[in-house]
Amino acid sequence: MDKYRIFLVDDHKLFREGLKLLLQNLDCVVEVHEAPSGLEFIKALEDQSPDIVFMDIEMPEMDGIQTTIKALELYPDLKIIALSMYGDEAYYTSMIDAGVKGFLFKDSEIQEVESAIMLVGSGKSFFSQEIMYNILQNSNKKKNLPKTYDLSEREREVLYHICKGLSNIEIAHLLRLSKRTVDKHRENILLKTNSNNTASLVIFAIKNGIVDI
Repeated sequence: MDKYRIFLVDDHKLFREGLKLLLQNLDCVVEVHEAPSGLEFIKALEDQSPDIVFMDIEMPEMDGIQTTIKALELYPDLKIIALSMYGDEAYYTSMIDAGVKGFLFKDSEIQEVESAIMLVGSGKSFFSQEIMYNILQNSNKKKNLPKTYDLSEREREVLYHICKGLSNIEIAHLLRLSKRTVDKHRENILLKTNSNNTASLVIFAIKNGIVDI
């Protein structure tokens, strides 16, 4: 089993200490560090190299969105999971646009937190089931939502497999295409859907019924 170095960024000490204690008991976690603010986290990155970061959204001085953007500018390979008490779409879309790999509610079960660590650690995205349902419900309320954005049948097929967590090489093998062709499909999908990253593509695919939740 892969083991991960975790960093918690949250201004509430009691929450940090509680989550840290739970994380330290997981087999997939080798060490846990923490910071009470975005500014201290950015400074700590000079000496720490976490595999996965749990990032609170609402923090004083420098919120989770600003901190995520700054951290990824400095260290593009960081894998960040957003934490929030709220399921408002504005929260998770802003964090996804900033570059997070997943989104968890703060009251999630520790088993769900462990699943998030394993999936994000392996290069995939993770969104709690509650978030998925919120996205779907919100999209159903919106009228005139484009269903395909002019995606071709092949692009929809590639998008489906991207959302299932397959790499471009794996998709190429499965669909009997060259990796270069899959790379181009992915590039076109990102452009057509106005998405910045894989997490954005997952949200798009859920809203448009390309993947089930």
